[in-house]
Order: sequence, then structure tokens, then C-alpha cells
Amino acid sequence: MPGRKPKISRPGGRVESIRFAVAASSLGPVLVAATGKGICAIFMGDDPAALAADLQRRFPHAELENGDEAFRHRVATVSGHIEAPGLGWDLPLDLRGTAFQQQVWRALRGIPAGTTASYTGIAGRIGRPAAGRAVAAACAANPVAVAVPCHRVVRTDGGLSGYRWGVSRKRALLDREVADGAGPLPEDPPRKDKKRPLGSLPSTP
Repeated sequence: MPGRKPKISRPGGRVESIRFAVAASSLGPVLVAATGKGICAIFMGDDPAALAADLQRRFPHAELENGDEAFRHRVATVSGHIEAPGLGWDLPLDLRGTAFQQQVWRALRGIPAGTTASYTGIAGRIGRPAAGRAVAAACAANPVAVAVPCHRVVRTDGGLSGYRWGVSRKRALLDREVADGAGPLPEDPPRKDKKRPLGSLPSTP
């Protein structure tokens, strides 16, 4: 691909190889990339070339390779999750980030489909109640759209806030989860009195 960096060896003399492919989806092009351990990137956007350039920037020392036919079947599975984001995720992931980012991403994967959580709510879940802004930054750094469902995180007042892949895509993913019949569940702490509609969150002190 244009502008590809030269191969750089990892410790032990090995060059990391990352396979990738771009497929069409109803929300625009989606790029899926994977190492030998699992999927390391799911990018959405408008320009396939820009998505590939973003992948190269994220993994500047890797050797990027076009995925073969078998890999494209995996990409098709990911595309299916974009069309129906409420589906359970069963593909292996290779997530790379700081310890805090990893903690946030694990918490995001615990948000049930069809529900939302606030940035401050996630901060509380991981034991860092004052870290709402840092949680938002970790969401923005999430490299695997849908697999780590940062689209389910909203402002305390229920507003969509930002989304790395575009707010219109965030709304579309949330709407699809509701359309798929995923029932909204209460957020922290669980309440037994009534269920809240999607995007309706309790106020924070």
C-alpha cells in the first residue's frame, strides 16, 4: 500500500504480520485487521484508503498483508455484527492499550445490548468515580468498533456525545439494537421499580 513503512523486527527478530481487508456495510466501508492472536482493529469510515492509512499509523512497525479468502469470511462475520450489533461476539480479540484503557474496554463489553451507560457510570464501575473524562478518552481510543461497544456509552443526560466513527453511526447502532428486540436494562445500581428506556440515565451527583 502507498506509504508503507519498512519492516521492523520485534524483539527476537520477528516481524509482526497483520492481515486486513475492507468490506462494504450499510454504515460505509469497514476495515478489519487481525494478528495471529485475534482481531486488533475494526475501523468504520467513508474512505477505504483512509482506513488503511489509519491502520498503518496505529501499527507502524507491522507488515500489513491483504487478507485471503478465509480471512474475508471473518470480515463478513464482523460486517454482520455491524448490521445487527446486538449479536453476541465470539471472535478472538487482540486489544492493545494502557492498563486503564484495557480496564475501561472490559467494562464496556459488560454493557448489555439495547442499553446505555454514562461515562461517569463506567468510571464508577471500575472504581474510579472521578475519571469520567479519562473514560471518554479511552472510549475514543477504542480500536475495535462494535466488538468493544463504546457506542453504548452516552452523557449522563442521555445525549450521544461524540463517537470516533461518527455520531450518526453511533445512533444507527443503538437504534438497531433496540430494533433487534434487546430489552433495556437498568444501569448502576440495578433498580427493581421500573425499566428505563434507551438513553435515559439517572443524574449523577
